[in-house]
This record gives sequence, C-alpha cells and structure tokens, in this order.
Amino acid sequence: MWQLDEPKYFFGLIILPILVLVYVAQYIWKKRKQKEFGDHLILKQLAPESSFFKPFLKLFVVGLGITFLILALVNPKIGTKIETVKREGVDVVFAIDVSKSMLAEDIAPSRLEKAKQIVSQIINQLASDRIGIIGYAGSAYPVLPITTDYAVAKMYLQNMNTDIVSSQGTAISEAISLAAQSFDNPATSKVLVLISDGEDHEQGYEQAIEEAKAQNIKIITIGLGTEKGGLIPIRYNGTIQGYKKDNAGENVITRFNPATLKTIAEQSGGAYIYGGNTKEVVEFVKDELNSLEKTEFESQQIADYESQFQWFLFLGFLCLAIDVLLLERKTAWVTKLNLFNEKKK
Repeated sequence: MWQLDEPKYFFGLIILPILVLVYVAQYIWKKRKQKEFGDHLILKQLAPESSFFKPFLKLFVVGLGITFLILALVNPKIGTKIETVKREGVDVVFAIDVSKSMLAEDIAPSRLEKAKQIVSQIINQLASDRIGIIGYAGSAYPVLPITTDYAVAKMYLQNMNTDIVSSQGTAISEAISLAAQSFDNPATSKVLVLISDGEDHEQGYEQAIEEAKAQNIKIITIGLGTEKGGLIPIRYNGTIQGYKKDNAGENVITRFNPATLKTIAEQSGGAYIYGGNTKEVVEFVKDELNSLEKTEFESQQIADYESQFQWFLFLGFLCLAIDVLLLERKTAWVTKLNLFNEKKK
C-alpha cells in the first residue's frame, strides 16, 4: 500500500515540456548561427571532438533529475504494515431541522447556521465516536450514514440547506424513526441529538419515542430561536429579496417553541438545552456523551507509512551532478565502440 503526501507538486512537471521547448529553440538558433559562421565540414574540422549525441543526453539527464526532485516534493509513502486498531466510543446521529423557519435570523447568523456551528463544534470534541446526519422538515432525509470520517461529515453538514427537503413542516417523529434505523450496531451506546426551533411540529411523536427507548437511544434536544421570533427571509443569490408572507399578505413571524423539545427529552429519558450559547451546548453534549458506556469496535487500516522522498532526492541530485560532469565532447571509449556510426570506415 502507498500514498502521496503532497500530490499538488505534480504540477511542477510542467517544467519538462518547457525545458524541451527551450532546448529545441536554442538548438535551432545555434545551428543557424553555425551556418552563418562557416561551412559544416569546416566547423567539424575546427571542433572534431564535439558530440552530436551528448547534448541530447544532457537534456535527458536534467529532465530526469527534475522529475526525481518533484517526486521528492510529492513524497510517496509506503505502508509498511496493516494492523487492527481497536477503538471505543458511542454512535451519535444529528437530526437537524431544515424547515424554512430555521432561516429566521433572531439568532445570529440564523437558526440553521447556528445549528451547523453547534454540530461542527461538537464533532471537534469527538475522538473515536461514529456519527451520522439527518435533515428533516415535512419529512426526514438521511444526509450522511454512520461514519468515522469527521471531515466528510463536516462537508455534508455545511452543504445542508432548506431545499434538501421539499415538503415543509417539522416531522420530528419521522426524524426520530429514521435515526433509529440509522444505528447499525445494536451493541453500541446510541445518542440522537435533535436540533429544532420547535415550531410547526406534528403530533403523534410518542410512538417514535417508544421505538427509540426500545433501542436504548438517548435523545438530546437543542432548541434554537427566541420568544420574540423573527421574519423568514427570502434570498436570491445571497441577497434578501423579501420576507415570507401569509395568505393575508402579512409578514410571517416565526417564534421559538421549546415545549415539544422539552417533552421529547423528558419522555425519552434524555436531556434538553437551549442552544443560544454554543460553548455551553458543546460542553453539555460532551458531558452527556462521556456519561455513556463506550463500546469497543474494530476497524482495519494502514497504521504505518514511511516516507520515501530521500531516495528521489538522492537520484535527483545525482542526475544534476552527472549533468555538470558530462561534457559535450565525444567520450574516447564510446567513440572506439562506434555505437552511432560516428567514425567512417
């Protein structure tokens, strides 16, 4: 197994065709000047030791040296062994409300962006726990299955918006049910972190809570918004074009409703916290996760890679040294071999 440490340096290989073009141009210019200076036979008599082959050999050696130096910058690594790494943690699924009301800016920069910030900061505090992401509005949508790749999780998280679910509403029960299906290991400790403003929620989530309790899923709810509420902006290309209106043409004001979130936390044996202070929320969730039993699971991976840049660095400098020592004169013993029919019989 092998990997490239800095593949961006492969762009340096563009030097090679430029080097060839410069050499060809210089070679053509040199030949023209020689013709202006005198006859070819006379020039050959004046410089009998000049080699036709050596300049091309020097070009090849320089190009090879540059290639080796670029490969040294790329730093190929070879995996020397594969070992089974044992890790222990919990499974965490984040269910994020992506209904239009989450666009309200009563919490800066908006409820949805605040939710993303909270989840991102929680992920930063995790070590070997597995995570998944769900988006929900009028229905629930699996954004990312359970994984240990936190970088990918953050990428999917940042791409979440209110358009990933077409139907509007707050289908909390469907989000809980989908989360329960997302956990693929019944032996692990399972946590559902549900983030919402609590508005426009549906009834009948009690059955989903019972389903979660049957699977020993702990539900942590995080509320976002203010009692005063805020308008729901309509944006186009990042610019606010107006605000959402009701059937009477009045601006819709969305208000924070924590009652449902508190009820879900209470009935599921979980916990609730208001999400206004990101640092407090992150510490709260971290403490809740630390209180759970960690489950050991195994994953195979390449555990040890060794850099190989030193070999390419050596070969690169060796080629450049050969180029310096390689003169454009004929080599006596090569001339005797007459490999290129340079001697007339």
